Parts: sequence; structure tokens; C-alpha cells
Amino acid sequence: WLTPQRQDWVQALEQAIVAERSPVILIAHSLGCITVAHWAAQASPALLRRVRGALLVAPADVERPTCAPALRNFAPIPTAVLPFPSQVVSSDNDPAVSVPRALYLAQAWGAEAGLLTNAGHINVKSGHERWEQGFAYLYRLQSRVEQRALRRA
Repeated sequence: WLTPQRQDWVQALEQAIVAERSPVILIAHSLGCITVAHWAAQASPALLRRVRGALLVAPADVERPTCAPALRNFAPIPTAVLPFPSQVVSSDNDPAVSVPRALYLAQAWGAEAGLLTNAGHINVKSGHERWEQGFAYLYRLQSRVEQRALRRA
């Protein structure tokens, strides 16, 4: 946790997806969002098809000038469109990402964007424990996934 390595995180995500035989929806927070983007940029088409969607909460901008040096090995942030439906949720006062940057990442990834007011980094430290609004975002994403599947059928 003190010195995260991009390659280790991407590999751990891939192993978790491989280990799960049923389709998955990824839920990531902060540096995990950037990990999802890195994984998607290099994953095999077969594994990418196993991911139905991604809920990306409070993405950490590892390219910002104030980013901790230990996180900079996650830069540059991939900006290719994710090959599955995704939802980025950020806050207007998140110290890890500015509003314009969060909106840029959502647009680049082809994700819907949600912006909360005064929610901080959307974690326990900022007052979020059982995050009911997060469930609403997840249900919305699941609906998009189901609609996409129906269109393909």
C-alpha cells in the first residue's frame, strides 16, 4: 500500500478476473480506477469480453503536480475508450482529482460522469461508510449493461 506498483496491481486485477468464471462488473476506487484503465489497455479480447462494466469511483489523477511520488509509476493514465460500459463518479472537492480532470477521464474512457458535491475522496475518511448513493450508481450501470446485452441479442 505504501509503494504500489502498477504492474503488480494490473496483474492482480487480471488474476481476479481469470479466477471468476462468470461475467464481472468491476468496482474500483482511486488508484484502482487507473489500474482498470491500464488493464483494459493491455488485456486480451477474451478477458475484456468477461467484463460487463466498471464503476470507477474517485479516480486518482496520478499526473497531477501534487501527486505522491509513490503513485507516479501509474502514469501516464491510459485514455482509450473502455470496451465496456462504465461510470465515473467524482466529487467537486476531491484532493486526488480536479473536476475538469475527472470529467476529461470520464469522456476519454467513454464513461458516464457523475459529480457529487462536497464528497471529498468518497471514502471512509470523507464520511462514506455504507454508501447508498454508490448502490444507485451501480444499479444504473447494471441497467446500462442489461440494455447493451439486449441490443446485442
